Amino acid sequence: MTNRQPDMSNFSMLDLFRMEVETQGVNFNDRLLALETDPENSSCLEALMRAAHSIKGAARIVQLDVAVTIAHAMEDCFVAAKSGKVTLTPERIDLLLQGMDLIDRISQVTESEMENWLRENQAEINRQRQAISAMLNSQSPHESSESSESSESSESSESSDSSTSSDSTAKFLLLTEPETHQPLKQKNDKTYEVNTENTIIPANISDIQNSANLTSFKSIEISQTNDSPSATDRSDRVVRVMAENLNRLMGLAGESLVEANWVEPFANSLLTLKKQQLELSKSIEKLENFLLDNPENYAIENHFKLVKKQEQECRQLLSDRLADLDRFSQRFTNLSERLYQQTIASKMHPFSEVSMGFPRLMRDLARKLGKQVKFEIVGKSTQVDRDILAKIEAPLTHVLQNAICHGIESPKKRIAAGKSPEGLVRLEVTHRSGMLSITVTDNGRGIKIESLRKYILKKKLVNREMASQLTEYELMEFLFLPGFSTVKQVNKVAGRGVGLDIAKSMVQEVGGFLRAFSQPGEGMTFHFQLPLTLSVVKTLLVEISGELYGFPLSRIDQIVKVKFSEILCVENHQYFRINNENISLVPAHQVLELPETALNLDSLSVVIISDRVNRYGLVVDRLIGDRDLVVRPLDPRLGKVQDISAAALQEDGSPVLILDVEDMVRSIQKLITSGNVHLIWQNKDIYDRQNIKRVLVVDDSITVRQMERKILENHGYQVEVAVDGIDAWNALRTDDYDLIITDVDMPRMNGIELVDRIKTHATLKSIPTIIISYKDREEDRLCGLEVGANYYLTKSSFHDDTFLQAVIDTIGEAS
Repeated sequence: MTNRQPDMSNFSMLDLFRMEVETQGVNFNDRLLALETDPENSSCLEALMRAAHSIKGAARIVQLDVAVTIAHAMEDCFVAAKSGKVTLTPERIDLLLQGMDLIDRISQVTESEMENWLRENQAEINRQRQAISAMLNSQSPHESSESSESSESSESSESSDSSTSSDSTAKFLLLTEPETHQPLKQKNDKTYEVNTENTIIPANISDIQNSANLTSFKSIEISQTNDSPSATDRSDRVVRVMAENLNRLMGLAGESLVEANWVEPFANSLLTLKKQQLELSKSIEKLENFLLDNPENYAIENHFKLVKKQEQECRQLLSDRLADLDRFSQRFTNLSERLYQQTIASKMHPFSEVSMGFPRLMRDLARKLGKQVKFEIVGKSTQVDRDILAKIEAPLTHVLQNAICHGIESPKKRIAAGKSPEGLVRLEVTHRSGMLSITVTDNGRGIKIESLRKYILKKKLVNREMASQLTEYELMEFLFLPGFSTVKQVNKVAGRGVGLDIAKSMVQEVGGFLRAFSQPGEGMTFHFQLPLTLSVVKTLLVEISGELYGFPLSRIDQIVKVKFSEILCVENHQYFRINNENISLVPAHQVLELPETALNLDSLSVVIISDRVNRYGLVVDRLIGDRDLVVRPLDPRLGKVQDISAAALQEDGSPVLILDVEDMVRSIQKLITSGNVHLIWQNKDIYDRQNIKRVLVVDDSITVRQMERKILENHGYQVEVAVDGIDAWNALRTDDYDLIITDVDMPRMNGIELVDRIKTHATLKSIPTIIISYKDREEDRLCGLEVGANYYLTKSSFHDDTFLQAVIDTIGEAS
């Protein structure tokens, strides 16, 4: 009984050949690179023989004679190398890799263009074929004869294999006419291949020939992971899933999880009902006792017994249903969580999928530049979202090229520097703190920080004063500016000043960041931090104008609380200082064009975001907390919504808009440039009505303390007192004040020492201070102002409005 072949009428044999070349090409490149370090590795040679043989067979099926000839020549080389008749030197490996590249190029040509392409590239094809054949012709006549016999034996074996499967081959050759063929990969149809091990493997022709259970090749694609050509020994099944369908599945899984969370509060409401029913039972019991004390009315007694029986039955039924609901809730929640996790896992694939071409890239570039480089990849099996893999391939490629072009020195220079002539480039991938961490490290020359500082100054990117103040981190950030390059000589792969800026932009697009670190003379490190998946985003939920919004946590620099008194203003531009840096303040509601709300100016909630150069503090109404949200794309009919990247659902089912930080930074810059940023001062009237200013009066004289207290309280201020500097210092560390008014001459700690300690404290230095003293000499006044006091007054100011006006000028009126 013959196996029924699948319906593949919409697929051309060239499409299948392309997938065969893709699968075998990865194996081919990896094995050849391994042979460079271990030329006599028999397992690698056997695998290469099988790969070349498979490509040759597939090319013969699709009648691509040029590919058959090249693959056959490469197979002969591997047979000869295995028998020790040919040594695969790096130069010969170059030729074999070029042969595989040529076959790959042939496989990418469409059927309609194939004839013209082959004619236009005939010369290159002939050169490549002759170069590979020459590797065998360099043997002695005796060796050539044996090689020819080996080749004939291989052909005979192939002919035998072909005759064995002739029925299957014939069926493939009877597919639909070429003009009805549909390409397997549509340009606009993004697909994912998913199997039970979450591994991406393209199907090959031999799989399809031997697969008996494939029912519809229009919707699924089956492949295997081992080298055996028999499909019966393979267990991993792969399906092609449209990205749009997978996104819908992600959305449904997220909604399922949300619905599962609804069950618990519903069960809690039933528990409340049960509690109320118990109260009802107690009331009925009291009524029963009343009837027992008054047994005259038998009708009422009989009716009561019926009511009591019904109540007991209801109570039992409610208890049973609650137990059922609790068991269902546990099962449903567990099932939804598993569905959710498995759906996410379906989009996760090993990092090896994007890194398979890196060894060949590094090997070819090192040889081209005359450098010796050992390349290591650690963490190939680390699972990453397919969308992120697609985004980071280009940035990683550029950073790896930089490691060889800019980092690793020539063997001569390395030896002169006391290093091994062979450099090392290491690519490490791992999960760390809920993020994807990728590190590219080389042991090359690194970058001298001071030389970089001089170069930045030479390019007039900053002035001399600012250049001297730049930290190492700030200096390294210049590497990511467009057009910035420290390479003196420009070539095809380095020195043009493009690449790192694009790499950083692409990383930021997926919510990650890229940092550079240097150890002069020892090497360079580039660190990528990225989300594990784009399907789930860790967010900070905030309230803006009464609505909830989410900031991706990976795009937040810092979250701070800013006191009203810490806000500074220069030319209608508000900012506050943190870590010796000025951070511009912008109301979030204005950026999003939402209605203005009253802010709690006693403690502003500020989310700091940034681009490569500027940092901004977005003032939000309230900080809610961090959440893991399932990302739901916006309806494409809306187009690009300004400042918004996606949407999500909370656990209670309410929607949340996820903010596009890159977009918001651009919106903030436009507002600042136009000079239309609303000032936080505009909420001052609301603040003054809602908050009473608190003043701490410090004086060892009870008379003076009470006089100052009375003046201030009569004008609406809340006043507390301290008897000396130590007493005031202890009060400051346990409570918040808007103003400190202190005497100078006091026991234990005088007023000058107190003000000096306040102004040098990290969190207290913003509190304004007024010194009041009997001393009115100019040197005393200068001493007080030099330590940071806002005002220095004499106690004669109590007799006029000078004292009160100084308080109002410093912190405003009380309310």
